[in-house]
Amino acid sequence: MQLKGAEIVIECLKEQGVDTVFGYPGGTILNVYDELYKHSDEIRHVLTSHEQGAAHAADGYARASGKVGVCMATSGPGSTNLVTGIATAYMDSVPLVAITCNVGVSLLGKDSFQEVDTAGIVMPITKYSHLVRSAEEVAPAIRRAFKIAQTGRPGPVLIDIAKNATADTAEYVREVPEIIARSTENIDQNNLEKALKVLRNAKKPVIFVGGGAVIAGADKELREFADKLDAPVTDSLMGKGAFDGTDPKYMGMLGMHGTKASNLSVCECDVLVVVGSRFSDRVIGNAKTFAKNATIIQIDVDATEINKNILIDIDLVGDAKSVLEIINAKLEKQNHSEWLATVEERKNNFPLSYDTTGVTGPYIVERLYELTKGEAIVCTEVGQHQMWAAQYYKYKAPHQLLTSGGLGTMGYGLGAAIGAQTANPDKVVVNVAGDGCFRMNLNEIITAVRAKTPVIELVINNSVLGMVRQWQTLFYGQRYSNTILDDPVDYVKLAESMGAKGLRITSKDEVDKVLQEAIDSDIPVVIDCVIDQDDKVFPMVAPGANISDAFDADDLAKNASQE
Repeated sequence: MQLKGAEIVIECLKEQGVDTVFGYPGGTILNVYDELYKHSDEIRHVLTSHEQGAAHAADGYARASGKVGVCMATSGPGSTNLVTGIATAYMDSVPLVAITCNVGVSLLGKDSFQEVDTAGIVMPITKYSHLVRSAEEVAPAIRRAFKIAQTGRPGPVLIDIAKNATADTAEYVREVPEIIARSTENIDQNNLEKALKVLRNAKKPVIFVGGGAVIAGADKELREFADKLDAPVTDSLMGKGAFDGTDPKYMGMLGMHGTKASNLSVCECDVLVVVGSRFSDRVIGNAKTFAKNATIIQIDVDATEINKNILIDIDLVGDAKSVLEIINAKLEKQNHSEWLATVEERKNNFPLSYDTTGVTGPYIVERLYELTKGEAIVCTEVGQHQMWAAQYYKYKAPHQLLTSGGLGTMGYGLGAAIGAQTANPDKVVVNVAGDGCFRMNLNEIITAVRAKTPVIELVINNSVLGMVRQWQTLFYGQRYSNTILDDPVDYVKLAESMGAKGLRITSKDEVDKVLQEAIDSDIPVVIDCVIDQDDKVFPMVAPGANISDAFDADDLAKNASQE
């Protein structure tokens, strides 16, 4: 049948099972929004306060649901405002389709009003981007976008549609989307046998889990593998929840703010099995000394990650879930009780610790964990609060922690929380933010109120840019250049002015009461959690240092006393 291009956009979204779109309208995309209006009973549109919020919300929706997130924006500043959110999704391998519209073909290349080369701008931060010039191209382009976003290593795709293509007509025939198969064709059988031999001969193995294991849904296979190999497990920020954080084999996070037990054990291990990690600099520290005693086996769906940051010994290129299924079927039960006892001793000797005399970020996160029984979806912004959320909330399942790991995007978490809450209306969704990050995209509280998504915005308020200040304290001679946020902003009144509930925590005896009130609320809540400006995240590894050189507050005090 003959349909306008804008109608074809909506029909293609329905083909793909899209039930929610996040966006902001404008001139060139009006034809699409007109069709959205007619199909509002089938596709919900969440109007955000800013296009960046729409991209982050689509990202959060995708991470929390396992489906493709969709966002929309108009041309010019509308589309460029999506860029940070698209880059965030690209760095963390999130399946996202951004649909923008541009000026008509006759106006392209003439510096027309709100004309910009959106497809060209996002080319380095998408798996694929394309300018659609005619109505006939609309359906193939959108179908291709969804397939590419989900195939192999997921990621964002942008389709920019010229306005004439949304107004003109073309033939539309409904198609059933093809099933996206897991990538197994590149698994090298010789390497598989080599890996099995190394695993059988291991004396001190460690399993390191990255975000790829979450994306692959490999949690069941990981648990079986850890039991079969009888090995301790550590993870990256992005890998949290792929392996149960309450399991006795779990050592804590690895890297710059990882536990000493994890860092020291990786340095000592003789076999390191890496599942879906890109060896971020925040994880490996000094690349020349990282896991130098180990035979490294890397499992990854993306062949370009092999030997990119760390030279490894055996690569198994393929979907993590599928690779682990094959290994589990072939590997006999191993026994490394002596090694596990050594690791357990390290965990006992070097536990995470913090000042318990007053209100701190770690204490608030710990109480949040207890009150939500570890079942909440936790989003974060970027900084100290992000690390505390990673360290002190125990993630038991994939898709529980949504955070900007690769790009480190301040302002990500609130939009992501709205997307996560939209995908999981019956879950408690909390965004752990710093006051600096909250200021980036606080206007999305209005979106949460309008959309009736009862997210909890937990603002860890230290009146400074906390992580930057921590670096200034430790490495920049306490020169606090432009990191003090001493403006007289009342976040409680601000929240109330936007239609949300505003609460405040200033003492430990208020924490449980306020958190529980927020959990029980049916409207968005902003909690102003006032903490000391010099609270720090420990342990820490200095940039470029060996991960075995992790230090904490006690180490700093000891060094100071010896000087």
